[in-house]
Amino acid sequence: MKKIVALIGFIAFSVIVFGQNIPKVEIKTLDGKIFSTDSLNHLNKPVVLSFWATWCVPCVKELSAISDNYDDWKDEADFEVIAVSIDDSRSTSRVSPFVNGRGWQFPVFLDPNQNFKRAMNVVNVPHTFLLDKNGKVVWQHTAYTDGDEEHLFELIQKLNKGEKIEE
Repeated sequence: MKKIVALIGFIAFSVIVFGQNIPKVEIKTLDGKIFSTDSLNHLNKPVVLSFWATWCVPCVKELSAISDNYDDWKDEADFEVIAVSIDDSRSTSRVSPFVNGRGWQFPVFLDPNQNFKRAMNVVNVPHTFLLDKNGKVVWQHTAYTDGDEEHLFELIQKLNKGEKIEE
């Protein structure tokens, strides 16, 4: 019975998240400006959307690995990386110096009330989504293991070639 309930839950989650556009939620830039997440639906290129926190070691490893490859990858593929910090309002002041200290070149946003996190059904971080050029979720994963970024880039390249992601 538990397996059936789990299967139904997974199917419901997949229907909610996969193939859906990004919901409209207001989050903030590092300099405090409002950013509407539904604008990610109109970038016309693949988007890596990563939910992370400063206290999450695997999150920092994943985003640092992406950052280390970012320039080379951008030479080979047209895509964007968007990192969304779920640090709460007590620790958001630490995010900007944290990001600057690591030299991450991609946009980082703040979701201190975790409204965007909830809208995307993110439970644990790191949680990374890959959106196609129309802003639809085509792939996602949680956790991070060294080398995961290479698989992510392979998927980005497939999307750039117009291929479908089937995982």
